[in-house]
Amino acid sequence: MAAKEEKTKSFVLRVDAETMVQIEKWAADEFRSINGQLQWIISEALRKSGRKKN
Repeated sequence: MAAKEEKTKSFVLRVDAETMVQIEKWAADEFRSINGQLQWIISEALRKSGRKKN
């Protein structure tokens, strides 16, 4: 297993249908998968809050 995969943790996320539609559109606009977009959103929120460096 690759190093990155070993650091990745999976979980179930429930979102309402309209939110999912907006995430799908945003991901498509950014040429990302939905999963990649959600990871980016979370990472950016953590960075902006000062909880994540980089």
